[in-house]
Amino acid sequence: MEFKKSDNRIWLEDENGKEIAYVSFKYIDKDTIDIQHTVVDPVLQGQGIAGKLIRELTNDLHAKNLKAIPTCSYAIKWFDEHPEEQEVLA
Repeated sequence: MEFKKSDNRIWLEDENGKEIAYVSFKYIDKDTIDIQHTVVDPVLQGQGIAGKLIRELTNDLHAKNLKAIPTCSYAIKWFDEHPEEQEVLA
């Protein structure tokens, strides 16, 4: 599984280049992002794709020394279930 990245999104494409899942965020300031949306195509739901997107984002937050405020309901739940990642929350 190869994630694509830009300044405000991490996404996954199928073999035809169609976007099938993403997590989007915006910078609140130079050190903090707001995790706004986590979306997975219905055919992929239940396969852990959303969690892998948030994990990839969390890895980037650690690497870039950034903090996050999750406003996306999935991201809020994910961080509640992963107390080991609380240090990236603002």
